[in-house]
Amino acid sequence: MTWNEVFKQIRSKDYATKLNKFLDEEYANHTIYPPREMMFNAFKYTPLEEVKVVIFGQDPYHEEGQAMGLSFSVPDHIKTPPSLVNIYKEIETEYNAQFKNRGGDLTYLAKQGVLLLNTILTVREGMPLSHNIKEYNLFMQDIISVLNSQNQPIVFLLWGGNAKGLAKYLTNKNHLILTATHPSPLGANHGGWFNCNHFRLTNDFLVKNGLKPINWLK
Repeated sequence: MTWNEVFKQIRSKDYATKLNKFLDEEYANHTIYPPREMMFNAFKYTPLEEVKVVIFGQDPYHEEGQAMGLSFSVPDHIKTPPSLVNIYKEIETEYNAQFKNRGGDLTYLAKQGVLLLNTILTVREGMPLSHNIKEYNLFMQDIISVLNSQNQPIVFLLWGGNAKGLAKYLTNKNHLILTATHPSPLGANHGGWFNCNHFRLTNDFLVKNGLKPINWLK
């Protein structure tokens, strides 16, 4: 199965019609991030059959130029957000190495099989969680169900309370679920993020299952 086939099935559902109508009105009347042509970038860069790792974000960054359709990712010319800074710090600690490029663009991970998926794909400018509607919840349940049903081993990285709440949908014994505090300063500075060892544990699992590990450093 491909993402195109998944979306073809979803398009016929009642919630998808409502969601599309909602987005048409929002993009027509408000400043919405990311640009509409980028909202499905996670699926574009990481084909379903190539998914090795899933990292869930909540909703996109809500300031100009930040959101690019990949969770936690911003274009390299944009200041790296605090959560991503902490992700980089943890990777550097685990691998005792430093990034050559500390820019915020995570496309390099998406192209290696890391699905960088926000559970809500769009947001109004300056209004976090403004698109937290039932239809997105139903859409994401369908996407997670498809991921859960895949035979290839997948690592699900659930960071923070919202992401951990998705664990109930992940029942396939082929997959690995790792949980931690959210990497935002609010969460990470109270413990539960640093030294979680998620990036090494992910690669250990992939290698054990005959898959190429992720090159987390760029």
